[in-house]
Parts: sequence; structure tokens; C-alpha cells
Amino acid sequence: MLLPQKRNQMETIQKNTARAASAENILPWRDLYRQELNCQIIHDSLHSRKGWTEAYLLIAGGTVAGYGSIAVGGPWKGKPTVFEFYVAPPYRSRMFDLFVALLTACGSTRIETQSNDPLLTVMLHTFAQGVTSESILFHDKLTTAHSPADAVFRRSTADDAERIVPHRAEPVDDWVVEVESKIAATGGILFHYNRPYGDIYMEVAAPFRRRGIGCYLVQELKRVCYEQGSVPAARCNPANIASRRTLQKAGFVPCGHILTGSVSLSGAATRVDV
Repeated sequence: MLLPQKRNQMETIQKNTARAASAENILPWRDLYRQELNCQIIHDSLHSRKGWTEAYLLIAGGTVAGYGSIAVGGPWKGKPTVFEFYVAPPYRSRMFDLFVALLTACGSTRIETQSNDPLLTVMLHTFAQGVTSESILFHDKLTTAHSPADAVFRRSTADDAERIVPHRAEPVDDWVVEVESKIAATGGILFHYNRPYGDIYMEVAAPFRRRGIGCYLVQELKRVCYEQGSVPAARCNPANIASRRTLQKAGFVPCGHILTGSVSLSGAATRVDV
């Protein structure tokens, strides 16, 4: 039989806790996280933006078992949001308690994750309410051979600037599709997420929509991406049916959603010791 003093020491050793850490402290854990997901990680670039994130190490029984990352800057200012959560396989029987420990330590009010991240998605559906989709994620699965009449895919030049119609959302980038001597569409590839993944985006001028220009442009951007040694990926708003169809016609297949929800610990065990 354990004496009370010894019993208290054992309980302290076995506790699941979270403690604030530096960005450098979690780098090895982030590598494991990225290797396991093996896909484009939309919020990977947040770590490189000074003051945008806070890091925590997850402690199980006195041993570091993983990490959690909280978005606190930019669009997340004033609403701290858990966006990464990783627990090493030997400690996954403690995942729920470790996540409660993280929420307790960081005071996050929201969770945001991509649904092809199995660990944080489980936590989202356990500890959040009002879950909604911000974006549909796509990965490349099919090779297409679209070839609209008179369409020419090429790099943009300085002379194109005055010929490009104002864009509604996407930036003007390195590639254009020219039709009938007019700039019909522009697009590019962003590499501010985790390499080797490249995020493809494009915009088609209104007079050239519904003519297959968009899927042709995406198809060619995919080819450029592969030629550069990268892997194409894409995303769109769930309500943007036109973009969704364009991506699918160009060979992209949906693989997940960006999901957000408000933290709610009601009905969840708040003890973090075992």
C-alpha cells in the first residue's frame, strides 16, 4: 500500500500537462507531424510569421509526448485557435486528456483543422460545436488533355499588365491563357505551405467563362508544378460551385475540408491525470 506522500508523487508523475515552448522546441515534432500527414498542410506557413503562433509541448507522465500550436495573430488575433495537435503513437491512449491539458494551458476558444488530419479532427468533433467548412481541399489524381480552340498557355510578360482585367479575388501571377489575342485567364502556384506541395490558383475573365479555359489553365499549371519537382494541390470555397467543377475537370479530387468550431468542454472530462 502506498503512503499518501508517495501516492501524491505518483499522481504528479502521471499527470498529462501542457507547457509553453519555443518554436525551436517543437521543430522535431512538426517534422513527425508533416511526415505522418503526407499532404499539403494549409496552415504550415503560420509558424514562420513572427507573433502569429504560440507553441506548447505535451507532457505525459513526465515525458514529452507531442506538441500543440495555437494561432494568435493575423485573422486569429483575439480568438486563439488550436491549429496543430500531434501526439506520438505510444501516447495516443492519452490523446483526449492531453488535448484538455492543451486547452487549459492555452485558453483557446476555437479549433481549426483540415479533415485529413486525423488527430485534430477527432478533437474537433469531440470538443467543438458549430463546426463549419471554410474550404474544400483537393489533391491531384487524374491526368487530363483539355485543349480549347485558339487557347495559348504561356508565361506572362510586362506587356500583359494593361491587358489583364481587374481580378475579384486571386492575384495576377506568372501564367496566362491567351485567346483571340486577349488575356482570358491568369493563374499561378503558391509555395508558402509545406513543400513539395504547390497551391494552384487561377481566375478567368468573365467573357471567357464556360468555355473550358479554367480547367485548361489548371491542367497546365499542374504540369508546370510537376516539372518543377513539386506536387500540385488546390482548394476552394464550398459555395463556389464553378471553381469546384473546374478543379475536378482538371483532374483534382476532393480530399478534405478546412473545418472550424468553437471550443466547448461541456460533457467532457476535465481531469488531466490518469
